[in-house]
Amino acid sequence: VLYTARCLEFVTAEGQKKGAEKCKELGIDAMVVIGGDGSFKGARALANLGIPCIGIPGTIDNDIACSEYTIGYDTAMNTAVEMIDKLRDTTQSHDRCSVVEVMGRNAGYIALNVGIATGALAILIPERPYDLDHDIISRMNQTQKTGKKHFIVIVAEGVGHAQELANEIQARTGIDSRATVLGHVQRGGSPTLRDRVTASQMGYHAVNLLEKGIYNRVVAVSADKIVDYDISVALSMHKTIDTMMLDVANTISI
Repeated sequence: VLYTARCLEFVTAEGQKKGAEKCKELGIDAMVVIGGDGSFKGARALANLGIPCIGIPGTIDNDIACSEYTIGYDTAMNTAVEMIDKLRDTTQSHDRCSVVEVMGRNAGYIALNVGIATGALAILIPERPYDLDHDIISRMNQTQKTGKKHFIVIVAEGVGHAQELANEIQARTGIDSRATVLGHVQRGGSPTLRDRVTASQMGYHAVNLLEKGIYNRVVAVSADKIVDYDISVALSMHKTIDTMMLDVANTISI
């Protein structure tokens, strides 16, 4: 929507100086930078060169450590759930196993939540190694004893190889297995209510900070409240997968 993209030149000191000079030339008083850690590093560089900046976490992967929630995450998950619900009709009618790849290069948040929401047999995420026999094949065998003949396996993009996994499952079980890569449909479309409201709250908070002369901060969600951190502090934080969610996924998988 903003027609912005990564700029390799801006990684250099010369590029950052050029960017700051262009902001001053255009009369830009301050910037609200929406993105991830890379964008925040760029915002910090601009702030150090005299362009006040506030960062807002926007990524469907929800992998920005300083914030419990990032703009775009809920929309991406709801899109994936809608697609998988549609896919399940064919999977069920043809007694198939559908291996569905969702986005998340280095983070399994989308895969984990979508997998729970759609009743996936198995969920494969970058943060946790998996064993094909234990985590998929044996679970399929156990589930077949209940009379169920169709299965959904969710794979995060960072784990990848959805087609190879589908081929291996079919070779070992004899069950017709198909791979579906949802891809960039997860990155577009109309935002959900949660994304619209959260984005509005974050934008409001960012502008309030700038009006008070406060900058070089990142707006975030903590305990369901809108807060802000120094950019350097925000960049030093780390985020991990909730192990309870993993237990939920393993316990209620169907």
